[in-house]
Amino acid sequence: MNDSSARNRPGRNSGGQIQNPRLKWLVFAVVCALPLFGSLAMWLQGISLVPLSAYGIVSVLAFFLYWSDKRKARTDSWRTPENVLHAVELAGGWPGALIAQQVFRHKTRKISYQILFWMIVLLHQVFWIDQLFLGAHLFALF
Repeated sequence: MNDSSARNRPGRNSGGQIQNPRLKWLVFAVVCALPLFGSLAMWLQGISLVPLSAYGIVSVLAFFLYWSDKRKARTDSWRTPENVLHAVELAGGWPGALIAQQVFRHKTRKISYQILFWMIVLLHQVFWIDQLFLGAHLFALF
């Protein structure tokens, strides 16, 4: 298992760089468009700066947690629980988590983790669709 072919993973070249970076940046831009537009609109309309600030601050926190967890995984240290990572993503850190997953190659192959991660991203998309296009009526039901 020490040969270089065992370490090379699909989607990566031998230099450790991400293949198809343009596609991955396009996906990132598309999923960030609604939250960014909605957060900016709320700020520019004088409603609130909280969503825009939260996405930025919590994304930095998520990125740091992924970095820390990946480092701890390599040294067999105590790991960050997945529910903590998901809670930070849910709080608005999913953009930072998405970048960290690619940069650190962390949590990208665990299907159960990815399913919940993308459900969190979808929830944020639905929230902003409701806020921007449906008059914020959907989440008012809860």
